[in-house]
Amino acid sequence: MSQESKENKINSPIETSDAKESREFLAAKVTELSEKLANLPKVVAPVEKAVLLIELANAELGMTQMSDVWNLAKEAFDICIANEDWQMAIEAADLLYQTELPSAIVALGHGVWLSVTYPVEPEYTINMLNYVINETPDDADGAALAAVTAHFIVDHRTEGRKKDDLKVITGNMIAKVAQRHSKVETQMGLDVWMDKLELREPDIFLPRMGLVVGAIVGDGNWWFDRDELKAKIPD
Repeated sequence: MSQESKENKINSPIETSDAKESREFLAAKVTELSEKLANLPKVVAPVEKAVLLIELANAELGMTQMSDVWNLAKEAFDICIANEDWQMAIEAADLLYQTELPSAIVALGHGVWLSVTYPVEPEYTINMLNYVINETPDDADGAALAAVTAHFIVDHRTEGRKKDDLKVITGNMIAKVAQRHSKVETQMGLDVWMDKLELREPDIFLPRMGLVVGAIVGDGNWWFDRDELKAKIPD
């Protein structure tokens, strides 16, 4: 038996045991949260229920119970939209996307729209836009628009050390997209690429990003009235 085979034989039971422990922990968590949800008082703050729904959906995600994750996260999403808790609505949209069910891509579009439209913590926006980058073919412009939008959001929603740290992340996102899109390897090449794709003017790239989000969701698939929600944006 080779050394590698011996190592695999030794390590395999440990990994199986860890996986079993993890599943048992998640199963217990699902039971605990399900009981809490079932025993919620009839009169309870809607967002309090949404928090439990999202926690339970997270546990079900670990158990790969995707239809249950969808039902729980979608209920939480609707509650959060009705109660204008945009950040938690994005968390719910993230869970919906991670189910990889047929409408998961529609959920992603909703999460992106909310995270760009509302002044939520920029980490949420970066995360949602990174999903778009991963979903976009290498030669399509959508990834470039997502990366530069993330960079723009960080620039306008943060300051100080946090801004510097997050701009390193979004700057790397832009560089990565440029490399896979057009084999860009140098700063000069990056400058030329950004000029070519008109990625320097928000008045140009943000509306184009909006079109990308619209294409992700598709006509007639919106779960809310965007104009109505835009009217609720803080001044």
